[in-house]
Amino acid sequence: MVDQEKVKQAISLLLEGIGEDPEREGLKDTPARIARMYEEILSGMQEDAGMHLQKTFTSSNSGIVLEKDITFYSMCEHHMMPFWGKAHVAYIPNGKVVGLSKLARCVEVYARRLQLQEQMTDQIADALMEHLGCEGVMVMTEAEHTCMTMRGVKKPGSKTVSMAVRGAFAEKEELRNTFFEMLR
Repeated sequence: MVDQEKVKQAISLLLEGIGEDPEREGLKDTPARIARMYEEILSGMQEDAGMHLQKTFTSSNSGIVLEKDITFYSMCEHHMMPFWGKAHVAYIPNGKVVGLSKLARCVEVYARRLQLQEQMTDQIADALMEHLGCEGVMVMTEAEHTCMTMRGVKKPGSKTVSMAVRGAFAEKEELRNTFFEMLR
């Protein structure tokens, strides 16, 4: 749970630190707005992705299940600046499948934290392996980071791609190739 009072105090200090007057009309309610915003965009810190992956259905399907183009928004833990993109999540069931919306919810839980894209990608893959007992998992995320596009090197449009491969996907190149074919 976000401590709203501490966030408000911190934002007031930040405004003063950059030479602003936190009491001027346009900024007077900004600390409270930002506290509420952080409560929302960092809500994954109190959530367990496993709760979304509990409800499964028996299935004889042993082929790849892919949910692609799952939009996510996150906050870089290094600069506390946004990054956003798409996640592509595939798994090979081992007698049970999960509702497709639950894959998106799993992505959302890990995205709504102060985060590193590479770490988030691994966390999604590990959660699926742990809670679904899959034969294999492959997760790819593609994101644009404002810490790269707005500041520093300033290269808008550049995307970072990270991948996590577990189980059968790690063992069999043909499964990885099928994953990439399915993304096209």
